[in-house]
Amino acid sequence: MNGLAVMLAVFAAAFAVGYALIARVPTRLHTPLMSMTNAISAVTVLGALVLFAEDLWPWQRGLGAVALAAAAFNVIGGFAITHRMLRLFKARQDEPEGNDRPVRQ
Repeated sequence: MNGLAVMLAVFAAAFAVGYALIARVPTRLHTPLMSMTNAISAVTVLGALVLFAEDLWPWQRGLGAVALAAAAFNVIGGFAITHRMLRLFKARQDEPEGNDRPVRQ
């Protein structure tokens, strides 16, 4: 079997298993799951950088550059979203300390 066919088969299998697993994750667990995918993307970035140390064909360098850009985008976006979500849990500085909110009856 051709090396490209093996890589495509592994990609298809990983996609199917990943989709099946993530589709069953409850909504409350999406944030921790996103943090884990950030870690996996960081490993992808490191792997792509190590790959560029080798002598490669131009098309291999192009695919590596696309993988590097996609993984870096995922890492940066994941950190931005995580930071934004963490801000939701911080107490607001501009609100008064007292209980000035109307009481529901």
